[in-house]
Amino acid sequence: MPTEQHKPCPCLSVVIPAYNEEATLALVLEKLISVPHLLEVIVVDDCSTDRTHEVAQRLAAAHRQVRVARLASNRGKTEALRTGFALTRGEIVIVQDADLEYDPAEIPTVIRPILDGHADVVYGSRFLVRRATRVLYFYHYLANKLLTFLSNLLTNLNMTDIETGYKAFRGEIIRNMRITSRGFGFEVEATAKVAKLGCAVYEVPISYYGRTYSEGKKIVLRDGAQALWLVFRFNLFCPLRSSFTRAPELKQLRRDRFPAALDEKLYG
Repeated sequence: MPTEQHKPCPCLSVVIPAYNEEATLALVLEKLISVPHLLEVIVVDDCSTDRTHEVAQRLAAAHRQVRVARLASNRGKTEALRTGFALTRGEIVIVQDADLEYDPAEIPTVIRPILDGHADVVYGSRFLVRRATRVLYFYHYLANKLLTFLSNLLTNLNMTDIETGYKAFRGEIIRNMRITSRGFGFEVEATAKVAKLGCAVYEVPISYYGRTYSEGKKIVLRDGAQALWLVFRFNLFCPLRSSFTRAPELKQLRRDRFPAALDEKLYG
């Protein structure tokens, strides 16, 4: 446990895509403020029609780590993420949904393999080891399993949950990734592109507090159909040279930025 003189150095950027999440956004942000290593929280309001932007602005005024961006029109989760990633400065970048389906208290577990110098990318898996998981839609489960299976077939990665909302990246990787999909396409696109780059990818178990459609869940059947096409598009028809503006040297990056002697790097 770091002492007052040896606090974790801030290296974590959190990107929150938000659309009509006034009911939960404040609670998510308040939980994030206490996450170790936090450098900044970037809230990207996808042109919400409720008070999401007002809530975000109020919290930005109260917490220096919080910054807010707003899209001029509703353009979907992937566009909100692309906007947020470009604004980050942290050596680690993680996605946090605004709806409390994922608990910010688990972020330290998700980013730990990166901090320890083992991983370039970490996915929080809802299926790797069962933790607290709300029992919901069986057809969503089947669709997720199908997408993950097809993705694994083409990437040769043995993933269990590519559609998870918790994805953490080294900052250089996600800021240099050319993200071209729309809607909810980011999950499939990012998986294909980190595989092409040869990233060290890890999964860790997480809890999942899913919502029903009556509670505000937004993903629908056409999003699943789009994701199915994108699995093939980004794995078969998108070469590495068009996937990144600049491809980092991953092994050197791990050694330079996050050496195994964690205390030397992250505690001053």
